[in-house]
Amino acid sequence: MSHPAGNPSGHPSGRAGRGLEGRLALVTGGTRGIGNAIARRLLEAGARVVITGRDSAGAEKAAQELVQSGGECRGVALDVSRFDDVQETVKGLEKELGPFAILVNNAGITRDDVVMRMKEEDWDAVLSTNLKGSFACAKAVIRGMMKQRWGRIISVTSIVGGMGNIGQANYVAAKAGAEGLTRTLAREYASRGITANAVAPGFIDTDMTRAMEEAARARLMGQIPMERFGQPEDVAGAVVFLASDEAAYITGQVLHVNGGMLM
Repeated sequence: MSHPAGNPSGHPSGRAGRGLEGRLALVTGGTRGIGNAIARRLLEAGARVVITGRDSAGAEKAAQELVQSGGECRGVALDVSRFDDVQETVKGLEKELGPFAILVNNAGITRDDVVMRMKEEDWDAVLSTNLKGSFACAKAVIRGMMKQRWGRIISVTSIVGGMGNIGQANYVAAKAGAEGLTRTLAREYASRGITANAVAPGFIDTDMTRAMEEAARARLMGQIPMERFGQPEDVAGAVVFLASDEAAYITGQVLHVNGGMLM
């Protein structure tokens, strides 16, 4: 993994961590947007971080950029929808780096259309990545967390999981399912010192929302009491809080980060 230069504190710029110093974190879909912001904040809190992306070159490049300000980060290629690949990849990483203490399920795709026109393969692709992928990653890391008697599983879901959205039946079902998975993990592993929570972003200023037509952006903005889209760092801050010792008594919850759009 990449290491900081001249920083004996073990975390970037000598900043104080939040009980995460040396903890190993896995952030799926960490090469850009929200996932990349989460990885950066975890590094700042002193964690060691592995990010995943669909291709090794992109993941490695993103990891190199993340460690420019210090910390330890590795980028690996992983398709979270491929269950066996997830198990083998995590097993190999843990053999080399030690057990994961933090899992952030962030990888996700969209294949939008109204139900009447939605293709079966588009339904399956979104559920496989956004929901089965979260299950596969949790299953892969949970044994190591149990041995440590400390763990944080945090899934990035969505505001639409609680309100629905036209043209996104597959995405909404996957995000709502991930929240149900979160509550079950919380109940199953609380006695082992493992918490499971979700962070549900509203509309965040990312490549996806920037690609929307201006009229559509304006309509959405009118529904947000804070009158702006969120930033990836807003979501990242919530994730790092839930990963920290400060959130040790919080489990099975969904923390909404949406500027008041859903109350």
